[in-house]
Amino acid sequence: MGISFKEVSHLYPGLKKKQFTVALDAINLDIAAEGEFVAICGKTGSGKSTLIQHMNALLLPTSGNVIVFDKVITPKKKKNPRLKEIRKRVGFVFQFPEYQLFEETVLKDIMFAPRNFGYSIEDAKNKAIEIAKLLKIEHLLDKSPFNLSGGQMRKCAIAGILSYDPDIILLDEPTRGLDPKAQEEIMELFYDIHKKTNKTIILISHDMNLVYRYASRVIVMNDSKVAYDGDKVSLFKGNIYSQNHLIKPDVLDLIDYLNEKMGYELDYNTFTLDELMKKVVKLHE
Repeated sequence: MGISFKEVSHLYPGLKKKQFTVALDAINLDIAAEGEFVAICGKTGSGKSTLIQHMNALLLPTSGNVIVFDKVITPKKKKNPRLKEIRKRVGFVFQFPEYQLFEETVLKDIMFAPRNFGYSIEDAKNKAIEIAKLLKIEHLLDKSPFNLSGGQMRKCAIAGILSYDPDIILLDEPTRGLDPKAQEEIMELFYDIHKKTNKTIILISHDMNLVYRYASRVIVMNDSKVAYDGDKVSLFKGNIYSQNHLIKPDVLDLIDYLNEKMGYELDYNTFTLDELMKKVVKLHE
């Protein structure tokens, strides 16, 4: 098992003494060490970000335990394993990762994480160049990260996470603030990594179109609890998605319309508009 939550609760202190806000309420959850592409969804304040920050010990539970690759994270700081080892295996791409850029050049910024995790200078440089080529930013290595476009900065920051090859990658709204083309490039990158390496990817997103296209499992948070945990098709077949303040993906809205108005019998196992178009064309051949 990669990540396991055992009766995990998290409380944020309020302004007054003995006043708390419950962010997570007795969460039980298991995520495999490899092979999963999980989306975490829910309205603002439902507990998504708090949940994901427990997965590499950025936050410690108030009660319960989180187990990450056999290392038990407890509420008591002194009893926890070396958190650096956990963070090496579970990489976190923050909502605006470009805000973490700080080195003089893109190359140095990408090298920083592997150097921090014990790579030699030569190995860190080779890994940085390899990842830069993967993200098609090798031509930016000698530039200052602060003189790049928003999309380029985002790719440089992501390269810094990929450079030390974590086993599980956490993504907190990785496409937020990007134009549609850049959004697709980022998501295709992570989906390609998932398919080629079998790494588990865990994504927070409000964009149900992205969730429906890429995720194989959806966890829905509502009022600090897990309201749904299962496959994406089942989520949108009933009323669970609307009860949890989610919007049906565009492709499913169009399928509903075509089935109702045109008498088609299209099913929900269609994840992009291109796939839907091909199915409709085939019906008329």
